[in-house]
Amino acid sequence: MATKNTKRPKRQQSAGTPATVALTTAGTDFTVHAYEHDPAAASYGEEAAQALGVSPDQVFKTLIADVDGELTVAVVPVSGSLDLKALAAAVGGKRAAMADPAAAERTTGYVRGGISPLGQRKRLRTVLDASASAHDTVCVSAGRRGLEIELAPSALASLTHATLARIARP
Repeated sequence: MATKNTKRPKRQQSAGTPATVALTTAGTDFTVHAYEHDPAAASYGEEAAQALGVSPDQVFKTLIADVDGELTVAVVPVSGSLDLKALAAAVGGKRAAMADPAAAERTTGYVRGGISPLGQRKRLRTVLDASASAHDTVCVSAGRRGLEIELAPSALASLTHATLARIARP
């Protein structure tokens, strides 16, 4: 019996992350951008901005913090850093600190450097930096290093039930 040797086009690796599944299920417009991730990159977010050719102000990183004993998601531009006091205030807390990386990975279902604010294993309180509203679209991790999702900031805020607040500092 002869076998037919057919080459299938290589599937884009973007299909099937929990973040893209959540967006598709919600019927949200989004674009997936893939790039070759360099494991030696000093900053995942700045690497993404450079690879995509967009301003670091438009690419947002997802950070997990512990606010008064509760894990909280902070989404801030890669061009800045998280103001922990502002994050705590935004959610009515007193004290915030960066979460243990293992706890962040276990709770979200994503690995560090690829944590998406969308499609997390457990829904966490989320705060999106207010600067996102200055852009028509923003980019966030699609749930894997080297994969970004571009979508409207209003859609991101709606799907994550995010509070908008100034939580980033330059």
